[in-house]
Amino acid sequence: MTITKNFLLETELKSYKTALLVGVYFATDEKKNCEDNLDELERLGDTFGLQTVGKVSCPLKKIDAGTFLGKGKLEELKVMAETQGAAVILFDEEISPHQQRNLEEIFKKPVVDRTELIIEVFAQRAQSREARLQIELAKVKYQFPRLRRLWTHLSRQTAGGGAFLKGEGEKQIEIDRRLLRRRLDRLQEEIEEVKAQRETQRSARLRSGIPTFAIVGYTNAGKSTLLRAMTKADVLVEDKLFATLDTTTRKYLLPNRQEVLLIDTVGFIRKLPHTLVAAFRSTLEEAIHTDILLHLVDISSKTVESQTEAACAVLQELHLQDQPSIMVLNKIDQCQQPLIINKMRVKYPKTVAISAKTGEGFEDLIEMMLTELKSLRKIVKLRIPQSHYALISEIMREGNVIFSEYEENDVLMEVEIPTRLEYKVQSFLHG
Repeated sequence: MTITKNFLLETELKSYKTALLVGVYFATDEKKNCEDNLDELERLGDTFGLQTVGKVSCPLKKIDAGTFLGKGKLEELKVMAETQGAAVILFDEEISPHQQRNLEEIFKKPVVDRTELIIEVFAQRAQSREARLQIELAKVKYQFPRLRRLWTHLSRQTAGGGAFLKGEGEKQIEIDRRLLRRRLDRLQEEIEEVKAQRETQRSARLRSGIPTFAIVGYTNAGKSTLLRAMTKADVLVEDKLFATLDTTTRKYLLPNRQEVLLIDTVGFIRKLPHTLVAAFRSTLEEAIHTDILLHLVDISSKTVESQTEAACAVLQELHLQDQPSIMVLNKIDQCQQPLIINKMRVKYPKTVAISAKTGEGFEDLIEMMLTELKSLRKIVKLRIPQSHYALISEIMREGNVIFSEYEENDVLMEVEIPTRLEYKVQSFLHG
């Protein structure tokens, strides 16, 4: 037996073309932020293939436990949806399964929240096996508490529109729950296998001693454009949210002939569902296990500050807030507010302004990359017994030997090593 498909996600949402967007704010000074979030939700809908026919920012004193919004506002939205021809209602906030079912009864239309839409956009754009597995895992976790809603949709498909037997539905829900749990276990096993493969690749990369830069930042900040411009790599560049979901790694030769690796990563977004942060953790670990972060920011965006804060919040969730990093202000050729560049420079240390599209500022970026690389290496003098052959080999492989000689059973060395090896040689420091 195969699990019943999620009717809304796999049938209805893909077939509908128009949407009414709904956001909420609790204080007057939050209204602008709510409108910005709705603009972003519109772009998410556009990426998925939904045309926005209306956007509504609703003031709210408290969330209704049953329907999220109050009765009067819902009646107003229902009329608006009908008159503007909205086929689906998109909420910018995450709504509970119970609220979702009740709202669909009121609107007589599918109601989708931001989390569900982001998961579907991810599912639509994933390419690699790992990304597909991670998204399916997030989807299963999202579907689990919504099985009753799924059967409510299926009941509409019965002949004559009559509700099908409660007992049959309850029985099928239990079957689906068991199948979902089984699928969840299988997905986690497959993801562990892929993770092990990635760990092997990462270990090989670390052994090579090549420094790595992970390009991170908000979705559509221009990360893939930068990678393509610097390495001439054939990577997808699209003006859409989440154009890149799969990690791409390319070699790059700096002017001093030093080879580095540039890693493109999945973009961040405000209100990124926790299921997706968890699901994509193994992909984002490419940023965790890197030497330096290139935090790319779209300086031309009117919401650049909130986007940067959202990206920093995700980095903090990944415990990367103290990672060596360079703030890269991208798209300066499109920036209409030059003062914002100075403001960002003051707020964030080690900032450089560029245009990945035109190449402007690349020299400054490369100079800052070289400066950061110098801080990753340290010159030390060591006295190591020859019996520690494995350590000596590792130092010679990953470091730059300035001087070495044998004295009795020891090796005297002066060597430039990556700072990550410091703890290994601490007890052998000499002179």
